[in-house]
Amino acid sequence: MKSVPDLFAAKVFNDRVMQERLSPDVYASLRQTVRQGRPLDLSVANAVAKAMCAWACERGATHYTHWFQPMTGITAEKHEGFITKGGGRVLMDFSGKELIRGESDASSFPSGGLRATFEARGYTVWDPTSYAFLKGKTLCIPTAFCSYGGEALDKKTPLLRSMEALNRQALRILRLFGHTDVRRVAPNVGAEQEYFLIDRQMYLKRRDLICCGRTLFGARPPKGQELNDHYYGAVKPRVQAFMDELNRELWEVGILAKTEHNEVAPSQHELACVYTTANVATDQNQLVMELMKKLARRHDLVCLLHEKPFDGVNGSGKHNNWSLSTDTGLNLLNPGTTPHENAQFLLFLTAVLQAVDDYQSLLRASVATAGNDCRLGGSEAPPAVLSIFLGDELTAVLDAIESDAPYAGNAAQKLKLGAVTLPQLPRDTTDRNRTSPFAFTGNKFEFRMVGSADSIACANIMLNSAVAESLRQYADRLEGAPDFDQAVHSLVREAYSAHKRIVFNGNGYDERWKQEACARGLLDLPTTADALPRMLDEKNEQMLGRLKVYSHAELSSRLASLTENYVRTVRIEALTMADMARQELIPAIAVHTDALARSLCDKKAALPSLACTYESRTLTRLSVLLDQAGEAVEALEAAVSELDSLRDSAAQSRFVRDVLLTRMAALRAPCDAAELLVPRSVWPVPTYGDLLFGV
Repeated sequence: MKSVPDLFAAKVFNDRVMQERLSPDVYASLRQTVRQGRPLDLSVANAVAKAMCAWACERGATHYTHWFQPMTGITAEKHEGFITKGGGRVLMDFSGKELIRGESDASSFPSGGLRATFEARGYTVWDPTSYAFLKGKTLCIPTAFCSYGGEALDKKTPLLRSMEALNRQALRILRLFGHTDVRRVAPNVGAEQEYFLIDRQMYLKRRDLICCGRTLFGARPPKGQELNDHYYGAVKPRVQAFMDELNRELWEVGILAKTEHNEVAPSQHELACVYTTANVATDQNQLVMELMKKLARRHDLVCLLHEKPFDGVNGSGKHNNWSLSTDTGLNLLNPGTTPHENAQFLLFLTAVLQAVDDYQSLLRASVATAGNDCRLGGSEAPPAVLSIFLGDELTAVLDAIESDAPYAGNAAQKLKLGAVTLPQLPRDTTDRNRTSPFAFTGNKFEFRMVGSADSIACANIMLNSAVAESLRQYADRLEGAPDFDQAVHSLVREAYSAHKRIVFNGNGYDERWKQEACARGLLDLPTTADALPRMLDEKNEQMLGRLKVYSHAELSSRLASLTENYVRTVRIEALTMADMARQELIPAIAVHTDALARSLCDKKAALPSLACTYESRTLTRLSVLLDQAGEAVEALEAAVSELDSLRDSAAQSRFVRDVLLTRMAALRAPCDAAELLVPRSVWPVPTYGDLLFGV
């Protein structure tokens, strides 16, 4: 067996392989394209394609695919064979034209109204900043996906645009601080992926898990996560075998899977990968989710990525750790050792504060899904109200700058950016705040609201864009300022004063915080139906258009696509509930009610003086629950019919929020109550206890 260093990136056409297989001139030209975004010459593309094909075929590849990320949230691929005719025999060939661009039928992918159904042509365009890799016998080439008219139909294209916008504005700021050697600034991202593993045979007996990825019925078991005995506990052998194989396959495709452990809920686990640039991290996280689901099947397990597979225990998120780095190795969110470095740090820090405050609605909308609505605000995950945790010491520094008051941490001196009185700032002297949606953790921000099943692209598109806008405003103000140090000092003070309402270092689970947040003027958008329409707020649309991240049509298409997905997801859940209730649960309740009634009659006939009080009460309760379940399923089916009669997507979204979800809860309640009264031998589906403790 290969050692990990030999195994790592064995299936990746990475920089090391390119240096070995490309001529120095071709390699240098390709690196220029990657670093500076220059167009790729066709002769260079042909040389890269030839080397890539030879490398892949040596490792058993027979096909290639332009691997892209449509608005479905998952990846897509169409395989093309390397095989071609030539000179009377079969050859394995791959051209630069095929590498750079492919064509796909785009008619069945979500477009949110960007194009008519009959406009089928879509193009995939190579992203040379993300390495090609092997998956089985297929060479996967990461690409962007756009329409015949050039509109973005995917998640990668706007992500790359947002990264470029952030790079442009950050470079303007760094030039003012004297960093003439920096050529590129990129957001780095590390995603922490939470997930559940359950036994496959039990999964196959639950129609809700198969159709929806979460349980729609289920009474809470006697034991859940109350003892905290699963968190960081010893990993069970069956799960460890899965993790070992997952690590091996991730390492082979160059993904630095670093941390693995049991999470809070029974059967819940986490995998964290090392930081890399945002677009590569997005590609890698898509691969992580795909491999988790594929490899779980090999171990007769099922990987659940839904944000709330089980009621009553913690759901799953995907913490998005975000920082800014230069190509010279400088982390712009790392406090420095000199006043000049700290002034730069505080400026970038303040830019993030302003970005999150100004574009709360965009960040909330970027993580809005039906699944995430089940998790956010549940005292297990961040609330739906955006706020930033900075920690007491860093907040005190900014407060002192704002008020021009002495800072106690530096011998009671007044602080002035760029002057010797600015102290060396603390790097990581604060505790983490797991209740905060957006927490500063020493040299990065942790955006904790992203859902476990979601692509991290959307959150990073909006975060990159919002920060780029703050930096654009700062650069406009600072360029040409007669006294740069004083201008920076004034800018940080004014920006913090204007946006400090977004800073909250307390308990985000406390109900009083919602009241305080409202008093501060922060947005409370508890559901997807509340959050998504805010994408088209004039301020949001103008900013994204100005930075050339989304056109009006592209942003509108995202809103339409996400709204449609929300409505369809909950509609499927409602129909699944009705189906399970009518075909499985209600019949089981009826069977046991009938059996209990006959047993009670037989006993009373045999011994009229027998009270049978417990059985009588149980029979009465079951009869009531049976009637409630029957009425609730009819009401739910009527609601689905009413939903289908609505033609406006916004009206459908509101109906889902206000009516459909309420009727689903009304059906679940009597069924879950009946589960506790019906014998296990009669209940038709595995219980929560079976599912959560069955691995």
